[in-house]
Amino acid sequence: MEEPAAAITGEPTEEPTLVERWPAANVCVAAVGAGGILSSTGDLDHRFALASVTKPLVATATLLAYEEGAIDLDAACGPPGSTVRHLLAHASGLGPDDDTILAAPGKRRIYSNRGFEVLAEHLAAATGFSTAEYLAEGVFAPLGMTSSSLDGSPASGATSTVRDLASWASELLAPGRLLHESTIAEATTEQFAGLAGVLPGFGRQDPNPWGLGFEIRGVKYPHWTAVQNSPATFGHFGQSGTFVWVDPVCGLAVVALGDAAFGDWAVELWPALGDAILTEHRSR
Repeated sequence: MEEPAAAITGEPTEEPTLVERWPAANVCVAAVGAGGILSSTGDLDHRFALASVTKPLVATATLLAYEEGAIDLDAACGPPGSTVRHLLAHASGLGPDDDTILAAPGKRRIYSNRGFEVLAEHLAAATGFSTAEYLAEGVFAPLGMTSSSLDGSPASGATSTVRDLASWASELLAPGRLLHESTIAEATTEQFAGLAGVLPGFGRQDPNPWGLGFEIRGVKYPHWTAVQNSPATFGHFGQSGTFVWVDPVCGLAVVALGDAAFGDWAVELWPALGDAILTEHRSR
């Protein structure tokens, strides 16, 4: 592995780096390419609670079930008129945390933890395995993610390491070990185009594009990704202080995990950190 990039670690004589400004007891950040980790700082094997970064992992398992023929993305699931695709794209109309229906399917982008719980129930019924089992055997094992597990809600209950998530991010950049390139392309293309909605922590976004379990950057502002990221950038962040983004235009992903809860500090620090890593990457 290459030495950590200056954008991540800085020099001992300089002011505190962006990572050092992260208000957490434990932080690990890695820049990732198609071949794996390019640079990093922190303990790559420290296990962090992922919070909502769980969702794109469960989405990856759902996409695998789709490729295996166990799930039809356009099969009915959730509220009347809703499908698996609606649930993955936060467009089913379900409210954030219960079965309250706030809109007709495909009309609003309503970020829904409950939607992913309903999705997981469907995945388990279709495959004959619990979502935790299917994720472990179908996604974690093939990608060598030996320190990852789903121990709670399919919306927020996974635990993992930067090393493990870097393997997953590499697959998203260069599919082949797990999913077909066309499946990743569909999953990271805006679904139900033009829908507006609230992005938790960043307010109403119009439009608020999402793919199949992955948030798409588009032209959102403010946002948690780097200002320099392309509109095609996709990923997710978690309220536990975690994020993963993948920029297919520049061929770079960043996995950043900490154990300080998301707050105003992250709104400022995370985009700056991403921009610094992108600048360093492009200078090489």
